[in-house]
Amino acid sequence: MAGILDLLSSDLGKTIISGVAGSTGNDAGKTSSVLTMALPVLMKAMQRNASTPQGAEGLMGAIQGKHNGGILDNLSGLFGGGVDDNVKQDGQKILGHVLGAKQQGVEKILGEKSGLDAGSVGNILKVAAPILMGVLGNQAKQQNVSSSNGIGDLLGGLLGGSSAQKEQSFLESILDADGDGSIVDDVAGMVLGGGKSKGGLGGLLGGLFGGK
Repeated sequence: MAGILDLLSSDLGKTIISGVAGSTGNDAGKTSSVLTMALPVLMKAMQRNASTPQGAEGLMGAIQGKHNGGILDNLSGLFGGGVDDNVKQDGQKILGHVLGAKQQGVEKILGEKSGLDAGSVGNILKVAAPILMGVLGNQAKQQNVSSSNGIGDLLGGLLGGSSAQKEQSFLESILDADGDGSIVDDVAGMVLGGGKSKGGLGGLLGGLFGGK
């Protein structure tokens, strides 16, 4: 199964990036950087939430219902006249549910690393969150995931399955941000320091953060 970062480099991903950039008034390159960092973080947070039966059932209900992938069928309509406020409100609810009290800290860190302010990052994530849920819903249909028991495997596959420990710890560190900004340098140091691997999520994130 292709990972979430493979999606961003596909034609569909390029449509999503340009559409999100246009609808939020942000530079496409910086929007791409935000999404490349943010989508794995959001999926890791969903994976955490889905580790409980209640969380898994809630996510399954969402991707079998409202977020069943239909949003991907009409992206030109979604972005054409500007993204509807209802979509953004839905995105805000998703972010609040997935990230909870960590949302502000996550947005701050992503802003530091992408060169955007946290408000712009928040706007990007509000538009991207319903699309990400649609991707999950679409993948669930394609893989015949029909019960909450399969949600963890679905998310793990999109995150890259057996991701390296360093990559996982990076995602965990962002999610443990408390919004005071002190973790930013720690996260950058962890990604840049001693990262000889060029492949996978770690290599990509290292490149985004200025790694050689």
